[in-house]
Amino acid sequence: MSSPPEDPSERPRKAPGIHVFGVLGGVASGKSAAAAALAGRTGRVASADRAAHEALQHPEVVARIVARHGREVLDEDGRVERAALAARVFEDAEARKELEGWIHPRVREMLFSAFEAAVRDGVPRLVLDVPLLLENAAQHGLLELCDTLVFVDASIEERDRRAVRDRGWEPGEVARRERAQLPLDAKRERADFILPNDHGHAELVLAVQALLDALGLPD
Repeated sequence: MSSPPEDPSERPRKAPGIHVFGVLGGVASGKSAAAAALAGRTGRVASADRAAHEALQHPEVVARIVARHGREVLDEDGRVERAALAARVFEDAEARKELEGWIHPRVREMLFSAFEAAVRDGVPRLVLDVPLLLENAAQHGLLELCDTLVFVDASIEERDRRAVRDRGWEPGEVARRERAQLPLDAKRERADFILPNDHGHAELVLAVQALLDALGLPD
């Protein structure tokens, strides 16, 4: 797989006929649920997390990970176990940067390919579910594609509860991981719209529908 264009002039640009949303928010705030609701029946979601899952299992990447961290990070089928790998790299800035260098170019290419496919197929809207959309904007160039930025707003208490319940994390893990990211206040300020998500999926869906109506984007 080749790397995406490094020259900004060669990157895909906004295209008429498609509305691109960028989703911002804290860890476990419900960004993926918001992205799905924003896409609706006729739109699409380009997920950096799904792309990273795929990139992590690419044979070339697997070989590099094994050479660096040993086969202990593989499962019985020879696939990389994300939890085992994360335990090794999360507290090691050098190892984390190395891993990102192997994965991020592939993720960027897949996301740009998703945008180009959506334009080609006449999809009315595309939602970029990219956790570090602002933090790595200079490297990936995806922010330039966005017409509207939305911030999914949920309290730290609710997000921590969800992470413990849904991801099996230890209490306090959400706050610990967010210390390596752009502060939430900065993300909230960059957003064009705020989507509340403290009280369940129904609240989020209603907020998304109100936003789509306000923007004149029927499903």
